[in-house]
Amino acid sequence: MARTLNRLTANQIKAARGKQMLADGGGLYLQVTTAAARSWLFRYRWQGGRPEIGLGSYPAVTLAEARRRAEVARAALAELPPCDPRHALKGGEENQVPTFGAYASEWLDSNLDDFRNAKHRQQWRNTLKAYAKPLWEQPVDAIETAHVLEALQPIWNEKRETARRVRGRIERVLDAAKATGLRTGENPARWRGHLKTLLPDQKKPVKHHAALPFADVPEFITQLRKRDALSARALEFLILTGARSSEGRGALWSEIDLEARLWVLPPERMKEPREHRVPLSNAAMAILEPLSELRTSDNVFPNMSGKGHISETALRNLRSRMGAEAWTMHGFRSALRDWAGEKTAFPREVAEMALHHAVGNAVERAYRRGDALEKRRELMHAWADYCGGTGRAKVVQLHG
Repeated sequence: MARTLNRLTANQIKAARGKQMLADGGGLYLQVTTAAARSWLFRYRWQGGRPEIGLGSYPAVTLAEARRRAEVARAALAELPPCDPRHALKGGEENQVPTFGAYASEWLDSNLDDFRNAKHRQQWRNTLKAYAKPLWEQPVDAIETAHVLEALQPIWNEKRETARRVRGRIERVLDAAKATGLRTGENPARWRGHLKTLLPDQKKPVKHHAALPFADVPEFITQLRKRDALSARALEFLILTGARSSEGRGALWSEIDLEARLWVLPPERMKEPREHRVPLSNAAMAILEPLSELRTSDNVFPNMSGKGHISETALRNLRSRMGAEAWTMHGFRSALRDWAGEKTAFPREVAEMALHHAVGNAVERAYRRGDALEKRRELMHAWADYCGGTGRAKVVQLHG
């Protein structure tokens, strides 16, 4: 007759590989997650359910000790009236389940060496102690969703990034507790399909690009034209055309028709995958024509190697030398839009199209075939005149 209890042997336990549950009988199981992660579970029937109790990790809890603890649990079930084995197993000090705080501290001591950055290691400790207080004194097997929400809700919108990190760290500690047999069931700090449905979308603060006020642009252009570096010409070209940094720095001669005074950017080079035609003002042409005579590659603004285009760093360094490092490249587009809206009578749609912004709803865009090129040409001429007309600077230092 097959044995109903004490089925496992030490050799079977040592040889176990891969995810599996090894039954010792009488509700006692060894849960094998990996070769190094094994834990004891006791399964039983209670009030219509099939709960599990973690009895500790192997080999910290030996086979003999696991059997002793399982026997304590079975004895509780055999009493009249039956007792929940959880209470019986927690009766002895040696079997007390640690609190979340105690377990988290122990886990951090054992695992933080995996994080090479000392600051990162300290952040783990500090954030769990500061923001997981509702969990800290709770037995690690008693942590529920309500405890996690109590910790996260006060900081969810006020400290968005910190809240996300704390949630992930709580989840990882509870996963470790489950792997060592101290917890069972789902992780209450899990995001997908769980906390994501309970916590509101985090309020994303609106972050505007720092923009040079349009009233200061003419003076900035004047100072820019005193510099002979190629980076100065590239920056001026970007301001005059309202182009994004990557679009302007990556301009190709094959995209530019000097005779038609037109720059045509293909969809693959645009943030929105639509062709964008940029009318070129007299001031923009004054930049391009001298460069065309000196061209050595298809890049309008080549880098020092001549094998690519000028970098964002080159323009950032130029702004820094001019004391304008606070203003972002994207902010110059905002200056153009603010000027058009406050100082001109050009329709809003024309100004938005000049910046290659989507105008109107999907239906309106589907029926619109033109791109208001000639109206935008007038706008860009007016913007160039406002900025200071045609520039006179020479391009002497091509790679400055």
